[in-house]
Amino acid sequence: MPQNRTSNGPGPGKPLKRDFFDRSVHEVAPELIGATLLFDGVGGTIVEVEAYHHTDPASHSYVRQTPRNGVMFGPAGHAYVYRSYGIHWCVNFVCEAPGSASAVLVRAIEPQHGVVAMQLRRGLRDVRALCSGPGKLCAALGITGAHDGAALDQKPFALHARQTTPDIVVGVRIGITKGVELPWRYGLKGSRFFSKPFAK
Repeated sequence: MPQNRTSNGPGPGKPLKRDFFDRSVHEVAPELIGATLLFDGVGGTIVEVEAYHHTDPASHSYVRQTPRNGVMFGPAGHAYVYRSYGIHWCVNFVCEAPGSASAVLVRAIEPQHGVVAMQLRRGLRDVRALCSGPGKLCAALGITGAHDGAALDQKPFALHARQTTPDIVVGVRIGITKGVELPWRYGLKGSRFFSKPFAK
């Protein structure tokens, strides 16, 4: 595992297996706050996520299954990776039973492992800005469309449970035009690494 750890807090907890995600997306999303996401040993603590349910008009799976969103309709515990605005890769964790097509978008992490590798990939030294957005974190970790459908409990992915239950802030999702009133965005209270501050 790459070094350059920036935090002295508790390390990663037990590995999260695919069955962790085989539940309601609304249960999984807040429980991911404080968990550790690693990709080829590089990553850190998840501090911000958003839930997308198949009944949600903002979800890619809302209308029908397509070649782009097909992974969302498969089994839980796999990565759904898509390109946003034709520029940025974004990674989601598929949840619920096959056919449900629900997922959690990882919006931000606190960089802790392999920080130098992330800085080199982003061409950026500011640790706070390395992974403060879904496109930024994929660029920093090296996640691309080639990893669409990859199992989250197998290399290069590794997810670990949080060691303690953190204080979580809740708000509406951002960067969408539908379902904007739904409070399905979750964050680690007090984090400096959000993609955008939560409304007070």
